Amino acid sequence: MEPPPPCSAAGRAAALAAACINYRRGGPSRGLELRAVTAAATQDIDNVGRKYHLKLVLEDILEKDNVVNCTAEILYHLGNKNAAPDVDFTIEGELKNTDEQDNIFYNQIKSLKKELVAQNIPDSHGNVPPEMEPIRLLARVAAGYVAWQNSTENTRYELAQIKDVRQVKRSDDYLEFDYMVLLHEFVSQEIIPWQMRVLWHPQHGVKVTQNSRQPKPAEY
Repeated sequence: MEPPPPCSAAGRAAALAAACINYRRGGPSRGLELRAVTAAATQDIDNVGRKYHLKLVLEDILEKDNVVNCTAEILYHLGNKNAAPDVDFTIEGELKNTDEQDNIFYNQIKSLKKELVAQNIPDSHGNVPPEMEPIRLLARVAAGYVAWQNSTENTRYELAQIKDVRQVKRSDDYLEFDYMVLLHEFVSQEIIPWQMRVLWHPQHGVKVTQNSRQPKPAEY
């Protein structure tokens, strides 16, 4: 098994695996992204689809020297455009514990007098205010779910920018955010507006309760 070029089909499958792993294991204090693909192989399964067997290295967005090895299998279903790929993965070793940072962020948001509202993260110069980093990481986690549900062998989605985020008032213990984001699809080079409604609780993780592709404004 040889490492694939980043823009190859196996490279796209690896990016999807990383997005799914981040959705399952990421949060406002941890973002996982693909550092390297160390091995890749494909398997055509008659009347089912194509499976990718991958070995990956993921790194923490906040601490680049914090890396983990993973194995993943991605199955793209034959012919069914509406079926999300099957993704199975195993992380070798332990991820850094983020309970303390998660609870700090949770309590900060809970203590706000008004619901959080923010735009353009990062800004036009690529800057992210430190207090908005957890909000961006949550968006990346949610975008991993969107990528998983909408990917084919010929797509690669990544979060480009949060255009708008608004906290949604709730009567329970969860935090809820309504995001309008821009996703970059690498193959077509499209920038796609996408709405995501995201729930998070430090004990229960992230859940995307709504997501929908939005009409593209003229400037995109």
